[in-house]
Amino acid sequence: MTSHAEIAVRGRVQWVDTDAAGIHHHTSIARFAEAAEAELTAQLGLEGYFGSAPRVRYEVSFESPLRFRQEVTTLLRVEEVGTTSLTWAFEVWGEGLEGRPRRRAASGRYVTVHVEAGLSEAPSGDEPRTTPWPNDWIAALAGAR
Repeated sequence: MTSHAEIAVRGRVQWVDTDAAGIHHHTSIARFAEAAEAELTAQLGLEGYFGSAPRVRYEVSFESPLRFRQEVTTLLRVEEVGTTSLTWAFEVWGEGLEGRPRRRAASGRYVTVHVEAGLSEAPSGDEPRTTPWPNDWIAALAGAR
């Protein structure tokens, strides 16, 4: 069995991540997952990844609230590496806070596809085309190095 690339990233719920009651807004989950993705791709040396890997699918299950200033751990792993697509799986955990135990706040997955660099900002009418991932990226994401 292949051991795909993975990472655990710690962070904290900021006020901008919450609603007026101090409970996380659903969009903060995507931000935590993308922060982990940025850290992992940087560690793997995938320079240019974010200019060539738009999201095409995103799904999340919300399980418990996160609160302002709560410490958060995001677990992110590559679930599947395709020729032109990449499936990421994530879990966002709220660490213990004010007597509340550590709980999983959300889990889900999303898919990115590889497009030619610069085409994610293609002129009007020119749709970006998917292209195969570079071989060294596939090796890194699949955990081969």
